[in-house]
Amino acid sequence: MNLQLRNPQMTELADFSSLGLSPQSLIALRQAEYETPTPIQAKTIPPALAGRDVIGCAATGTGKTAAFVLPIVERIQHQSGIRALVLAPTRELALQIAEHAEYFGAPHGVKSVALIGGVGMAPQIAGLKRAQICIATPGRLIDHLERGTAQLANLEVLVLDEADRMLDMGFKPQLTRILARVPKQRQTLLFSATMAGEVADFARLHSKDPVRVELVRSGTTAERVTQCVYEVGQNHKAPLLLSLLSQDHETALVFTRTKHRADKLTKVLHRGGIKAERIHANRSQSQRKLALDGFKDGKFRVLVATDIAARGIDVADIGHVVNFDLPHVPEDYVHRVGRTARASASGRASAFCAPEELPLLRDIERLVRTKLARGQVPMDDPVFLEAVAVSRQPEPASEDRPFARHGQSPRQGQRTPRQAPRRPAQPLAAREGLLGASREPGQALARSASMQARKPHGNDRPGQLVNHHAASRRVEAPASAKAETAPRPSARGETWPRPGALAKHAEPDAPRSATGDGAGRDRNNAGFHGKPRGRH
Repeated sequence: MNLQLRNPQMTELADFSSLGLSPQSLIALRQAEYETPTPIQAKTIPPALAGRDVIGCAATGTGKTAAFVLPIVERIQHQSGIRALVLAPTRELALQIAEHAEYFGAPHGVKSVALIGGVGMAPQIAGLKRAQICIATPGRLIDHLERGTAQLANLEVLVLDEADRMLDMGFKPQLTRILARVPKQRQTLLFSATMAGEVADFARLHSKDPVRVELVRSGTTAERVTQCVYEVGQNHKAPLLLSLLSQDHETALVFTRTKHRADKLTKVLHRGGIKAERIHANRSQSQRKLALDGFKDGKFRVLVATDIAARGIDVADIGHVVNFDLPHVPEDYVHRVGRTARASASGRASAFCAPEELPLLRDIERLVRTKLARGQVPMDDPVFLEAVAVSRQPEPASEDRPFARHGQSPRQGQRTPRQAPRRPAQPLAAREGLLGASREPGQALARSASMQARKPHGNDRPGQLVNHHAASRRVEAPASAKAETAPRPSARGETWPRPGALAKHAEPDAPRSATGDGAGRDRNNAGFHGKPRGRH
């Protein structure tokens, strides 16, 4: 198994054998090509093996996962039931931790289970019955606790990985509910890339006499990352990205602020001939896994992601991290940049800053305590100019384009679920005919009389429903007008009404009146459209 976490960094300790690990763990470390411990591993593993609470603060990509997995498997071996709980903010990070727990736990007979959303509950329930380590996201763990399928009464070790991110994502209510279910007598290991404010208060409240390991100041980015900021308008961000990608062949991880922008940017990259995929919360777990695996295997050169991927993407040799949108939380910039230059490698990080994002840039520079270098936008680059020209053209129609969002009109030919099909527009002459503008004088007079017939009449009995519209159709025009009015042709080419059709069914002496019994007799004979009832 390739865990993609090699540790060539030299510390004051020669090797892992000085940390008090068992021979089984040392063999597993050599097989995973772990050469020497990183500073966070060297200072965390000994007190964790001794059962002390630990609060560790180190930059992303320094080996924090192995720093708490190794002591856990050493401590809970030969025990049954869930003995260790590891909480992570994202599914990807939880799966990454599960890989380490499975690999390092195998020599000790320790099994693990990952509880994440987006997949079925049944395999997770079966895994809980045989596992000693539970790695979970807070939401899915609460689902199991409410169902009674997860039992934490015998828990010995609690790990909060990326604690600052969990609090930033609003998981504090879920964490409070989970901590109420675990025993108070336990070992707590808390790891974070930043340690300030709410994170420090949370760590102080839920740990006892902890060993604090803070290797770098909060907000420190990786040392071997070359950072650059491009001040560019929103309309020129995508052309700038295409221009930068054309300058080399390195893999790139691009962060956007929203899921919709991630989808849109992926389409732009496809049109530019770049193999790209996206990963965000609206994608299913299988889609996210395929995208991440394809990025690791080299199938996709670019992975477009929201901040869901700022933690948990453990991919070796990411050459370029692009902040397509600046994050609202300055600490997220540190975690995004930490996706490159992992395990002592080098990399570069670019940030695109629109004019309205300048306050966010100032907050980031205040956190990292340095003014980031500015880059020149390649306005004369052919790739940039071509992308600008293409962006001004209308977007081609797409079959899988979702319905228009609020404030946007749907694309031509698409129909929202509540939108009824439009009736074809009638010719101008037909519309004028409906309004009576092209009627003959007799027809106009008949319509005027029909308006008078719509008024209520005194002989209408209470509760009786009178169809005044039908009655109005029975008002006759003067004889002179009837002589000038030609019969209308029907759909079958016949004239309607045919001569004598109404006279055949009507009584000779029955007056065509809109009131009284005459109206009722005429309604029974002619119907609502002047046609004989028997011919319907």
